[in-house]
Amino acid sequence: MNVITPKSGLFLAGSCIAAIAAVGSIFELSSGQPDLGTQTTAIILALSIPLTGLFFVAAVKDARANIK
Repeated sequence: MNVITPKSGLFLAGSCIAAIAAVGSIFELSSGQPDLGTQTTAIILALSIPLTGLFFVAAVKDARANIK
C-alpha cells in the first residue's frame, strides 16, 4: 500500500520548508534585529504559517486519493 506519490512528496517538502521559515522568522523577530528587517521577516512569517497548513492538507488529500 504505497500512498506517497511524487506530488504528495512535493507538498510535504513545501510544508517542511514553510514550517522552517516560520520558526526561523520567529527566532529572528525575537532577536530584536532581524537580518532582513522587521517588516520583511514579519511578512515571511505571516505567509509561511498558512502555507505550512495548506501544503500539509494538500499532501494528506493527495495521499488519501491514491490509497488502493
